[in-house]
Amino acid sequence: MRYISILFIFFSIALQAQKGIVRGNVYDKNSGEPIGFCNVFLEGTTLGNTTDINGFFTIADVPVGEYKLVAQYIGYDSTSVSVKVKDNGIVFENLYIVEGVQLEGVEVSARRDQARNTVQISKVSVSQQQIKALPSTGGVADIAQYLPVLPGVIVSGDQGGQLYIRGGSPVQNKILLDGMTIYNPFHSIGFFSVFETETIRSVDVLTGGFNAEYGGRISAVVDIKTREGNKKRLAGKVGASPFQANAILEGPIVKLKEDGGGSTSFLLTAKQSLLDRTSKSIYSYADTAGLPYTFTDLYGKLSLVSSNGSKLNLFGFNFQDQVNFEGTADLNWDATGAGLNFTLVPPNSNIIVGGSASYSNYDIGLIEADGDPRSSGVSTYNIIFDFSYYGANSEVKYGFEFNGFNTDFSIRNFLGQTIRQRSFTTELAAFVKYKQTIGNFIMEPGFRLQYYASQSQPSFEPRLGFKYNITDWLRLKGAAGMYSQNLVSSVNERDIVNLFVGFLAGPEQQLYKPGTTERVDHRLQKSIQGVIGFEVDVNNNTSLNIEPYYKNFTQLINLNRSKTSGSDPDFITETGEAYGIDFSLRYEMKNTYVWGTYSYAYVNRNDGFQTYPTVFDRRHNINFLVSQSFGKKKNWEASVRWNYGSGFPFTLTQGFFTRYDYDNGVSTDILSGNGELGVVYDEDRNAGRLPDYHRLDISLKKLFEFSENVKLEVIASVTNVYDRENIFYFDRIRYERVNQLPILPSLGANFSF
Repeated sequence: MRYISILFIFFSIALQAQKGIVRGNVYDKNSGEPIGFCNVFLEGTTLGNTTDINGFFTIADVPVGEYKLVAQYIGYDSTSVSVKVKDNGIVFENLYIVEGVQLEGVEVSARRDQARNTVQISKVSVSQQQIKALPSTGGVADIAQYLPVLPGVIVSGDQGGQLYIRGGSPVQNKILLDGMTIYNPFHSIGFFSVFETETIRSVDVLTGGFNAEYGGRISAVVDIKTREGNKKRLAGKVGASPFQANAILEGPIVKLKEDGGGSTSFLLTAKQSLLDRTSKSIYSYADTAGLPYTFTDLYGKLSLVSSNGSKLNLFGFNFQDQVNFEGTADLNWDATGAGLNFTLVPPNSNIIVGGSASYSNYDIGLIEADGDPRSSGVSTYNIIFDFSYYGANSEVKYGFEFNGFNTDFSIRNFLGQTIRQRSFTTELAAFVKYKQTIGNFIMEPGFRLQYYASQSQPSFEPRLGFKYNITDWLRLKGAAGMYSQNLVSSVNERDIVNLFVGFLAGPEQQLYKPGTTERVDHRLQKSIQGVIGFEVDVNNNTSLNIEPYYKNFTQLINLNRSKTSGSDPDFITETGEAYGIDFSLRYEMKNTYVWGTYSYAYVNRNDGFQTYPTVFDRRHNINFLVSQSFGKKKNWEASVRWNYGSGFPFTLTQGFFTRYDYDNGVSTDILSGNGELGVVYDEDRNAGRLPDYHRLDISLKKLFEFSENVKLEVIASVTNVYDRENIFYFDRIRYERVNQLPILPSLGANFSF
């Protein structure tokens, strides 16, 4: 009997071992574009998965046998192929799907499967189609206009405004383009980013609680990934509006073939602003001298994809921006970079290897009327390797990161004191994230070790995410973590208008706790975050997301803009907190998209003397977006967006005084001489509130199809439809109100081939 039991055990182990792996890619049959988040499953089983953003999927622990592998995706006809799984074997299949009848059932299933099987706490994924659904300023769809529609995200203005995410300032948000850090992603005219919408494959906005694969920032992450060029044919697009002109050219160098083999493709984009020339006649009522904003963006990408899903992307860019307010300020910045990213899919292993390497340089200079120049430069080198292992109900991802950057920063404040820093620093990091699904529960613990060489300071950062599927329509989720960074911005949180955005490495000099002479334990910026939320499927087409959150900024480091002498410190420390609750509601049908958000938030800082609200502390923020396709061929689309925000805080004015520079020492004539007007600020910092903000934007699109690939899209749009006079800031010295941009109608066109 004992021998029979032993034999049974060995037989059971042998049966368990008789399993294999099915993996592959799903492509659009016409363009060769990878299809992300596509349902892939083995018919007649419960085994399946969804493709990642690159169209890649893995189904692990598949019992030996023959199956039909099926791919289903919204708006496409399903397709299938027969596969035979051998013991310990890996089967690789590329699936090609064709646009067809959109199946509502497939759409609901795909969305719910993704919601049930991923944590996605404080994460909003944005597609290119969603960006285009927004009424766009100047008829130009741009991620800079879409981000403020998301819960927890606000922008401080149309001109030089900055992006704030759940209480974090811009420098505390990491903006990534294909794995490369972009230091200034938005042009000075705040409607436009450096990213070309047509190249975007996905945008993941992580407003807090992000896991261990991301580091070096203490508030949020915006991860933008671009697509490859068309793998089947030469294609392009040109567009023009009063705001800008743009062009795209893409195509295969080696065509993708369905019977196997790899492909090589290219993608080139360029856009040039026109507003500085067109505004003098079209929008002269906004500024008789014209709107002096100029920018040029160039981007190129070369993609090599092998037959088994391995790929290599090479890319480079140059982004330029200029603002020239005659007699007031002249600003220029230039960003240049190049890099590569790769995915290696070994034929006989279940470990997927990924990585990236990049170099970038960002230079900015500002000369104001007072003659005090500001300049900043940052050069960055970055290398990342990561490894992913897929099990039937588990996934492990781990990796290593090296980041080095040079900074050269110099400003002179209004008291004539210069703050100058030149430095080179390196950061080393190792991370691991583990995902395990146990019934209705998904656990996602992670850990990141970040080492800052210039500070000789390690940072141990545990992370955790989870989701529990309470019912088929109700899910509980949460996340928490510790975060750090060594990058400081020249932007002062006292200011709403910030055209000059410079960067410094964290200080190497001794720092003190806010308002004291007690030394700090470290010279890093740090935060602790926690968030919990609910996902509710109201019905097949409507979903509700609710997320309360809390961020504790245990140490913040800012430039000492009040430095009065050479012996004063260049940096000061503060603490802070941000907390609130975000609501988002989505209704989606084949031709209708409705998106609504409401955010209730508090953002405070403590400088050791008082606790005060930041200048971006917006208590209430509401966004409502509706997009509707109509017409016999559904080639018309109307979109409406309305935004409301309660007023930003500001420091009240108590009075004025005459300020002298005492260039002549005791001989300075203070009785009859002409000094400068100085402002006496109220002791309670940011105790006042500006008026509320609200704006309505609309657009109407018409698509003309001349053939399958030759199309013309005409876009009419109006920004600030009812010409609301929203305050931008108040000039205390001139005692005049400066408003944000008025009503801006526009007509544009895009021709694609």
